Amino acid sequence: MQYYRAGRPDSVLLLAGGLLLVLMLLSALRPAVAAWHQQQRDIMGTRITVELWHDEDQAAADCSERIFTEMRRIEALMSTYRDTSEITYINNNAAISAVDISDEMRLLIEKSLYFSKISDGAFDITYASVGYAYDYRKRQQPSDAEVASNLAAIDYRHIELDGNRIRFGQGAVRINLGGIAKGYAVDRAADIVRHCGISEALITAGGDSRILGDRHGRPWIIGIQNPRDEDGIALRLPLSDSAVSTSGDYERFFIDDGKRVHHIIDPTTGRSAGASWSATVTGPDAMTTDALSTTIFIMGAVKGLALIESLDGIDAIIIDSAGKVHYSSGFEPPGTEG
Repeated sequence: MQYYRAGRPDSVLLLAGGLLLVLMLLSALRPAVAAWHQQQRDIMGTRITVELWHDEDQAAADCSERIFTEMRRIEALMSTYRDTSEITYINNNAAISAVDISDEMRLLIEKSLYFSKISDGAFDITYASVGYAYDYRKRQQPSDAEVASNLAAIDYRHIELDGNRIRFGQGAVRINLGGIAKGYAVDRAADIVRHCGISEALITAGGDSRILGDRHGRPWIIGIQNPRDEDGIALRLPLSDSAVSTSGDYERFFIDDGKRVHHIIDPTTGRSAGASWSATVTGPDAMTTDALSTTIFIMGAVKGLALIESLDGIDAIIIDSAGKVHYSSGFEPPGTEG
């Protein structure tokens, strides 16, 4: 007896099913077509861009979302604009008595103190003791009297760190990890990319980038913005498997009485640093390049490049306040473009 379903015998259905199985197997054997997948989000006060090389759209999208989730977590931990953040808790209480901090916060503060020591205080997270009084959206800066009254609070030696406990040795001290936190977040993103099994990627958070691998045997070309032309590229750097950070006086600024007031504060004056227009640093991780680009921007070309030359695996380019470009010994001056 032969059974029919929708006018077709079972033997035809079996044949069709077998053919479908064969087609599925052939499809699985066919090499997947990989492509670059890009996602962007606005987090940590900047545009986060993730580019991944992967052969599955959904897997790439899932990996990117893991990165954005991690960056939002770090923002919630370290933002001075959030009343519930750990750094706000520290700023509100550490001058009163020692407070407990997380392992993650301890790591970033320890790293910050290291960069303070090797730069003789040019990098100093206590800059926020005066820096908090600047409002770049409202185009406001503190008066000379306000700067003078709080300038003594800018000194990394006021930070007393004992394991996972922190105390401020001066009542007016505040800290801000803006010069190192984005680099740390980019490094955490790179760890996530590796855990996703991806070996070629570019993660960028404002001026901080981390490159994993290369671009199919060729380097990524990273453009350094012309500090006085927002649509212009001053230099292009070919980079692979490295980190790069740029600090510039064009990122957050306003003009007051003909002077540029920007967010990179010189700890010795409590005012916007004036030795450089921009500073770019390359190295093995973004937390290091982030901190050092801020540091040498403040120090200027002579002292800044002297510091860079003393460190292994680090190179830098500084555009000084006259627009002149200075290179560390590891860079051959590339062609410039307006």
